Amino acid sequence: RLLLVSNPNSRGGSAAVDPATEALAAAGIDVTPVKANSAGSLTSAILAEAEQADGIIVAGGDGTMNAAAEALVKTGLPLGILPSGTANDLARTLAIPEDPRKASEIIAEGHTRRIDLGSVNGHYFFNVASIGLAADLAGKLTKQDKKRFGRLGYAMAALKVLRQARPFTAEIINKGVVTRVKTLQIGIGNGRFYGGGMTVESSALINDGHLDLYSLEIDEVWKLALLLRKFRLGEHGLWEAVRTARCTGFEVKTRRPQPINLDGELKTHTPAHFEIHPKAVTVFAPTAKAGEAPAPGLTP
Repeated sequence: RLLLVSNPNSRGGSAAVDPATEALAAAGIDVTPVKANSAGSLTSAILAEAEQADGIIVAGGDGTMNAAAEALVKTGLPLGILPSGTANDLARTLAIPEDPRKASEIIAEGHTRRIDLGSVNGHYFFNVASIGLAADLAGKLTKQDKKRFGRLGYAMAALKVLRQARPFTAEIINKGVVTRVKTLQIGIGNGRFYGGGMTVESSALINDGHLDLYSLEIDEVWKLALLLRKFRLGEHGLWEAVRTARCTGFEVKTRRPQPINLDGELKTHTPAHFEIHPKAVTVFAPTAKAGEAPAPGLTP
């Protein structure tokens, strides 16, 4: 028996439920729908039904997956993903298709993998936690914009943020070494993708037991245009103005508290303590068939 949890406020989450339920029923799997009125109520909705379940399917985007993380850790139940949000970066990392019937086939096949979770100040994240531009973007982008405009809404909000962007001063503490930086953004990734397909780092995996940090230390916002292709490929660390590091934990301090964006949601602020939780969650994931490439964000 699998719980199928959907957030009605997630863009497209409800639309994925019916075709997924039909596909899973055809595979002989009992699905119990559970509706959470908000992302904040997902944990309680899952815990209320978890004792009678063998797994949890979550329909929604990265913010909805993030909201379910605490319940997944508490119950230890495997996660099935029906990607139906705006960016779907966790699904992209795991090579899970957006078509709900195809995503359901992966769940029905029953192959699972263990993946890591990152956390900052006790809040979990699957993909990335960001301070600076991405946090400002999350503050500007309303739920109404996401539902109405989708990825176009991100672009509209990004233009507003870039017009007002200013570098900030921060201290990055890595293995006791303090580095003072002036930066537009600090990103700390657990998974492979974020921001609708940007790559945290070209070799980043969601089950490698590490966090990948970058600090965007450019002096002019327009230079971001030169870096866009490098960010898509995860090669931005080759630029002298982009500081990178890999570790199991970091601390970031700023003069004034700065909001932190976790998988698209603002949940905490600096000072921040980041850490990795290796193999904290089990997910239903596709297995590479003969001649096919493995999921880009998982070890083969």
